[in-house]
Amino acid sequence: MSRRIAFTSSLFVLLSISPAFAHHPGGAGNTGGAGPINTISASTLDAGHGAVAFLYEYIKFGGIGNADLIAAAGKHIHAHSIGTIQAPSVAVAYGITDDLMVAARLPWVRRTDIREGHHSHGPGGDVVDFRGDTSGIGDLTLLGQWRFFNNRQSATEAAFLFGIKAPTGATNRNDVFGALFEAEFQPGSGSWDPMFGVALTQRFGAWSFDSSMLYIIARRGTQDINLGDRFQYNAAVSYRLFGYQAPVSLTSPVMSHGPVPHRHAHPLDKLPGKGPVPAAPQWIVDAILELNGEWHDYERNGPTRDLNTGGNTLLFSPGLRVARGPVAAFASVGIPIFSRVNGIQSKTEYRVLTGLAYAFE
Repeated sequence: MSRRIAFTSSLFVLLSISPAFAHHPGGAGNTGGAGPINTISASTLDAGHGAVAFLYEYIKFGGIGNADLIAAAGKHIHAHSIGTIQAPSVAVAYGITDDLMVAARLPWVRRTDIREGHHSHGPGGDVVDFRGDTSGIGDLTLLGQWRFFNNRQSATEAAFLFGIKAPTGATNRNDVFGALFEAEFQPGSGSWDPMFGVALTQRFGAWSFDSSMLYIIARRGTQDINLGDRFQYNAAVSYRLFGYQAPVSLTSPVMSHGPVPHRHAHPLDKLPGKGPVPAAPQWIVDAILELNGEWHDYERNGPTRDLNTGGNTLLFSPGLRVARGPVAAFASVGIPIFSRVNGIQSKTEYRVLTGLAYAFE
């Protein structure tokens, strides 16, 4: 299988590292067969090949009602409600070798409709404060992917993931009253967070089965807050609806070069007695079904845990990818099928990810 202008979902492994709970950006799959959007594939870019992607993610939360916020404030519980998270991102990746890829991702993060209950002993009693929105550049993520197993005969791949999140994001945003927002609402974390994980891929013709696990170790950052470790677990099944080409050997009657439109003639384009190599499909279309989960530990201020943070959420995420030549567009919609959060928190209602990717060499 040629990946001369490949779109590999593992290119966007780092996009799953995000500033929000249950926030799972994704990417584009490879050209030889179907691939996931949010789940991390074990495939890597070939040596000397690269890609860039522009993505937009929208997460809608079920806000906590004013009555619940007031009731929590009356019990001296520091609870917040949030409306949405909106995160456009840019990412680039490059293949150092055929089995080693590095990538970088930088988001711009906006959180809206942040509210909290305010306890008061005055004549007005407990009230709800609308604190406004936050926005700014987020943290830069650097990630490597080393494919340590690649059995071409069985179409089985496995890769080790490793990286770090750098504290490049803003940490000084204030609310409408002029008070500094808590660390969890700042665009950046202020911490250096290492990460590691694994990805597995098994292909059967036009089908691809992928799974991945990634653990992020949160360190103490802005306001001396540790935002909590995160464990992301994903599984996906993908099918190439249109444009699949089965790989064949050089000695076969036909030979696949993958989608390389407008390329120059190759000495092997016509083998003696074999006839011309068939043109690769100009368009490809992939259908994807995924399960995307995230466990998030409590936030901590020293040894003290914030009991209204952390939890576990699992999303069912159907998606579609359409590509032509080196350009691919994709979209995924995630709906929670399981959500258990600690204490009083806003829960994810749905997540939408869209994007555009371009591969180059």
